[in-house]
Amino acid sequence: MDIIQSAILGLIEGVTEFLPISSTGHLIIASEWLGLPQTDSNKAFEVIIQLSAILAVLTNYKERFHPKYVSLWVKVFIAFLPIAAIGFLCKDIVKSLFTIEVVPVMFIIGGIIFLIVEWYMKNRQPTTHTLDDISYNQAIAIGIAQVFALIPGTSRAGSTIVGALLAGVSRTASAEFSFLLALPVMLAASGLDLVEHYKDFAGSQATTLIVGFVVAYISAWIVMKLFLAFLNRFTFNAFGIYRIVFGAALLYWIYA
Repeated sequence: MDIIQSAILGLIEGVTEFLPISSTGHLIIASEWLGLPQTDSNKAFEVIIQLSAILAVLTNYKERFHPKYVSLWVKVFIAFLPIAAIGFLCKDIVKSLFTIEVVPVMFIIGGIIFLIVEWYMKNRQPTTHTLDDISYNQAIAIGIAQVFALIPGTSRAGSTIVGALLAGVSRTASAEFSFLLALPVMLAASGLDLVEHYKDFAGSQATTLIVGFVVAYISAWIVMKLFLAFLNRFTFNAFGIYRIVFGAALLYWIYA
């Protein structure tokens, strides 16, 4: 992997990680287009750029790491438990789904679900408007919805946001809770990958790792800010349409 490829993958990770369009799906497709095989070294690189996205959450929400917000973090942990349990018990099945054929189908399905949910919510007002007002029951519902993110192309952010919307949480609060929920999920996933591929970091090129990390961090930090500003004015319909169009284009590219 060269510096240009690392910058491209870092940008894709940073831009897509917190949007409901599947960062994993985009990285799989981008790696195919760039001609990068799924070697242990390249997998180690993906772990690094995912850690940079975690850093973006820490810096954007540093004020939330205060004892007075302990109840919020308990809810985040509760929402994390379903995907942790299912992911651990079914890890071999999950790994078998990571194929380029699965991704476009889930892109399209996820896009349709977003359009249906927005239509359903059109004449309904959220019962919870702020991050701190999310209830324990809502956290459980979000956590259950997040399990679907184990299927590549579904999107962790998309699953959690849909679950939150259906549970009565506002769009901005849904997105913010999804940001915070990324911390335990990505730490667990990255920690497991670090254990499995720690030997590959020694052979990785330091420059490409640094470039990918920095690009992913900066782009993730900016996108989180822009995403919330977008949701103050617009719905998720644009993301639903994007997912359908992108998924259809991938199907054509794969099978044409």
